[in-house]
Amino acid sequence: MMDFLYFPDDPMEYIPAAFAMLVCFLVAYAAYRIIKSYSKNQEEKMKNFEEEVMRKLEQKEADESGR
Repeated sequence: MMDFLYFPDDPMEYIPAAFAMLVCFLVAYAAYRIIKSYSKNQEEKMKNFEEEVMRKLEQKEADESGR
């Protein structure tokens, strides 16, 4: 019967597992950077939208007070 944990006697058997782990870390990092970049773009769009709304509100208030 096979043991639950298997530690190979030959260290060369660790290379495929290390490579797979490296690939997984690289994919995870790339996904992180993409999500962060998208989030930053959305934040900039939201700031611009908020500034535009505030300008319109201030302009509307100025027009109403000037009457």
